[in-house]
Amino acid sequence: MPKERATPFWQTHRIESALAGTNPMVLTALPGGFVALGDVQFLPGYCVLLPKRQVGSLNELSWSERADFLTSMAYVGDALLAVCHPQRINYDILGNTDEFLHAHIFPRYAWEPPERQKMPVWQYPAENWHDPETAYQPAKHAALRQQLKCYLDQHLA
Repeated sequence: MPKERATPFWQTHRIESALAGTNPMVLTALPGGFVALGDVQFLPGYCVLLPKRQVGSLNELSWSERADFLTSMAYVGDALLAVCHPQRINYDILGNTDEFLHAHIFPRYAWEPPERQKMPVWQYPAENWHDPETAYQPAKHAALRQQLKCYLDQHLA
């Protein structure tokens, strides 16, 4: 019988581990939250913005926290445009599966299949979200990670 692997703490407590500095996906902190690379990279550069405190929705933040979160989300989009050169950026705040505030920031590319280009990312087949070939891998994605971190750190200063 195959042995089940325990899920790492950071995968089930993303914000708590980001605050503790133990979330390995985090690139940097912005005024509105922590920028983390997505667990899958079938759209290279996919990022997630995690707030600096755990809340259920954007509406639970103060007005200034909301402004910081949304501005930081757009700033991640700027970094993706500069580093990855996509056609556009898609921003998603859903909260339907993971019941804590977080924003998905997806670069969208001209090389995507035409039938996918105008559809939400979530319409991609399930295997795209579980393919080991496109999963984040530290060695494989090191250059992308460094370029995004450099852009975010330099332009925030």
